Amino acid sequence: MIRLLHFPLCVSSRFVRLILAECELVPELVEEHPWERREEFLMMNPAGTLPVLVENDGPAIAGAWPASEYLDETRGFALAEHRLLPPSADARAEVRRLTDWFVGKFDAEVTQYLLEEKVVKRLRPGGDRSPNSELLRAARSNVRLHLAYVDHLMGGRKWLAGERLTYADLAGAAAFSVADYLGEVPWADAGEARDWYARLKSRPSFRPLLADQLRGFSPPAHYADLDF
Repeated sequence: MIRLLHFPLCVSSRFVRLILAECELVPELVEEHPWERREEFLMMNPAGTLPVLVENDGPAIAGAWPASEYLDETRGFALAEHRLLPPSADARAEVRRLTDWFVGKFDAEVTQYLLEEKVVKRLRPGGDRSPNSELLRAARSNVRLHLAYVDHLMGGRKWLAGERLTYADLAGAAAFSVADYLGEVPWADAGEARDWYARLKSRPSFRPLLADQLRGFSPPAHYADLDF
């Protein structure tokens, strides 16, 4: 039994959910609001970040990187040629670089701004709920740069890190999916990135993400549309 503490619009949480689904594992999902700083949650992960994965009576595995490495070490070999971390050290390094790009850089430059200004401010009790227009403009500008980078990568590759689906694609799809849920990805201006994301959306592992509904925050009509 695997339990995953997550937030529906958390990039790292979505990344691990996609890995679990690709491994054909169905976790018990427990929604956590990290800004509430629950004592029980902080006992599991003193950093106060998501996701946190717990398998059976094992220890709490906190964070996208530890969880993804744990799942590769425990389930990767069973995936054979579909393993999400490739066999060679050079190829794994590129996958890890791009995975870090999306769960780190993209999240910091795009989704954290969008989440804080459009979602968390409305969920957190008290305080100013007015979105900061400058931060939203920064996020909207940055997402275009990330789309352009995916266009660049896909100009010479089948998938983000090479010729096979890897953690890099799942991390990228998780990142864009959060911004897309919030209606903040200009797909009409995207090239190869749009086709790449459409392929990810069509995978069975993506269906639970497309079915997500955060109370009080409805996604745009195209969010769950496989043809946009």
